[in-house]
Amino acid sequence: MNAFTLLPFIVLIAAMFLMTRSAKKKQQQAANMRNEMQPGSGVRTIGGMYATVKEVSEETVLLDAGPGVELLFAKSAIGAVLTDDEYNRIVHGIEHDLKSDADLVPDDASSLTGTDAADEPAAAAAASDEQAVDLGKKDAAEAKADAAEAAGARADAAEAAAEAKAEDEPKKTDGDTGAK
Repeated sequence: MNAFTLLPFIVLIAAMFLMTRSAKKKQQQAANMRNEMQPGSGVRTIGGMYATVKEVSEETVLLDAGPGVELLFAKSAIGAVLTDDEYNRIVHGIEHDLKSDADLVPDDASSLTGTDAADEPAAAAAASDEQAVDLGKKDAAEAKADAAEAAGARADAAEAAAEAKAEDEPKKTDGDTGAK
């Protein structure tokens, strides 16, 4: 056989090997996630139900789905183990307080460059003699003025059309004409 005839088969076998390898890796990660589950963790089942783990045994998990509602699931029915922040955001609607993380990342790069960024915009504006060009939306007053102009133009056009129509129509009389 020719090497060119074997090449498609080799490529096909390699692709199948890579696909099964990635599927096995995902299954292994899911099994590790389920084995590391602990009581108190928030989980999502493969059916989409959110609950808190109450007990974990070899093959099953006891979930607390609400006050007085305990459900027994197979470990394989757990789709994801959620972080506390994610579980509270989804189930209770509690957002993580981002203001507590404000010290971690600065809003600008002034702390990195060593110069005071607050003085730079003022100095740049003072050095520039050009007026700033506003490329944003029109303010409310300009928008109202434009709308009033457009409405006036439409009213004038409607009035002119009504006058032209009136001129084209024949005059009505009371029926007394001089002709006999």
